[in-house]
Amino acid sequence: MAEAVHFFHANGHANGHANGYANGFANGFSKIHEETDQKLNNINDDCCWYEEVIDDDLKWSFALKRVLHKGTSDYQEIALLDTKRFGKVLVIDGKMQSAEVDEFIYHECLIHPALICHPEPKTVFIMGGGEGSAAREALKHKSLEKVVMCDIDQEVVDFCRKYLTVNQETFCHKKLNLVINDAKAELDERNEKFDIIVGDLADPVEGGPCYQLYTKSFYEKILKPKLNENGIFVTQAGPAGIFTHKEVFTSIYNTIKQVFKYVVSYTAHVPSFADTWGWVMASDQPFSINAENMDKRIEARIDGELLYLNGATFLSSATMNKTVTLSLLNETHIYTEESARFIHGHGVAYRR
Repeated sequence: MAEAVHFFHANGHANGHANGYANGFANGFSKIHEETDQKLNNINDDCCWYEEVIDDDLKWSFALKRVLHKGTSDYQEIALLDTKRFGKVLVIDGKMQSAEVDEFIYHECLIHPALICHPEPKTVFIMGGGEGSAAREALKHKSLEKVVMCDIDQEVVDFCRKYLTVNQETFCHKKLNLVINDAKAELDERNEKFDIIVGDLADPVEGGPCYQLYTKSFYEKILKPKLNENGIFVTQAGPAGIFTHKEVFTSIYNTIKQVFKYVVSYTAHVPSFADTWGWVMASDQPFSINAENMDKRIEARIDGELLYLNGATFLSSATMNKTVTLSLLNETHIYTEESARFIHGHGVAYRR
């Protein structure tokens, strides 16, 4: 979603700077002084705001209750914020990853279409997903025997386990195998294959840890060989709005088309992202399921009730507006290590 995180007080000044910008790391998280920390802990009299720079001329702000965690791991800059509108939100490299009140939209769309389209999924490999929400949704499927969640960043996993109480049972689930490793290396080293592979990765930013996991060579040489015969790959594919879909969404879609025979893109509006979001699902077997059959499978296969997704919603989400449809059809860019596209912003490695 954005490049930098800034904290603003109600008077419009950031940490006391009259120019409105927080004293921060280059393209990264703002340094919050002791005075600011004290105000964040007692915020009734002076409202504090978190701000993302979505683009050079666009910002998106949230009123804060408090900062739960902030720091820099070996891979990413991390913040966990408690906002007034969206509850707890996870921010990585200045980009909103997930918000407590509406993350179910993103994660239901990421996980359930692929598992419902598969005839009988038993094994899932999740690339990324350190907060645990993707694994939580996958584990609702009764047929699953094993879910491997592979995240590169131990610190992200640790503080999500501590602060995101909604997923605490997920991390203790007997079917979950949590691995801290680079997903590319982990998949390459494993001898087993999976029914579903999920890309719950951070958006590709320059200097971030994930962009190589969106490339044609990765999909073709490492990921696809680890899928079973009826296997399905699904990935988040970045913003897909009328003004943002050409950033990476169409490129990721076109890249996956070079590797798999059948590819489906779909989108949904996520309020905390302030945009429409995109996913891409792919297989070498055709996707042939209608709304009625999807609803039947959801009822038969899933423990509990989904909050967002049903058959009609999914089929509708796979119908793009005219502008996005034409962009998908006309896209020629293929994602490679040498010609990667990036979302606005920079990761830790870029700044070293």
